[in-house]
Amino acid sequence: MYKIPANTLFIGKNLVFMPECHSTNTHALQLCQEPSTPEGTLVITDNQTAGRGQMGNSWEAHAGQNLTFSFILKPAFLRPHEQYSLNMAISLGLYDFLSAFLQQPVHIKWPNDLLADDRKVCGILIENSIQGSTLAHAVVGIGLNVNQANFSSPRAGSLRTVSGQAYALQDVLDTLLVALEQRYLALRQGKTAQLKKDYERALFGLDEVRPFKAGGEEFEGTVKGIDEAGRLLLETAAGMRAFALKEIEFVY
Repeated sequence: MYKIPANTLFIGKNLVFMPECHSTNTHALQLCQEPSTPEGTLVITDNQTAGRGQMGNSWEAHAGQNLTFSFILKPAFLRPHEQYSLNMAISLGLYDFLSAFLQQPVHIKWPNDLLADDRKVCGILIENSIQGSTLAHAVVGIGLNVNQANFSSPRAGSLRTVSGQAYALQDVLDTLLVALEQRYLALRQGKTAQLKKDYERALFGLDEVRPFKAGGEEFEGTVKGIDEAGRLLLETAAGMRAFALKEIEFVY
């Protein structure tokens, strides 16, 4: 059971707790069909049995040890071509939170992961609903590894494995929601240019020559930022190239 966060303006003020569910994103999407569902409604569970990652990937999380939740936003101020700016704001909220919690280096791994000490500790899944020329609503799914100690992938980690400390999930949730809300409010206030600067500074591999894979071939490139559509910009031997979601992967 989780308490309603005390220090947010609206995220989590309407809280739906389920001891177990297939997917918090799926449940939140169903709530979006009810006009009375307020912005900021948060769906959280101790055991997500069919968590989804980006493009259908699964999310590994042990019951009762991590935070798996989704919340509803109504960013009608955004046009469909601006929807990646919401990803930037959410990624930065997580980045702010992790940077304050941990002494180890934190990075945003484009397009939807957060790394601490080069280990994936958090994943994001945002599902947008477009009506006409605006985003009617967005469901933001967060999977944050907190106290889990063992993972099937050597590239995965948690706050505990990175810092060596155990954490109270309620305290982590309260602090995280404040950070997420602050960055979302900045987006709502039109501070997109500053968000993009902050986002690019936090990118994993920025200004570093690293191996990548695209179209079945490996090559070296240097992350230079993102374009207005949210595509990853890489400086390569063939010049500057832009890659959309799932067109490229990091080799590390």
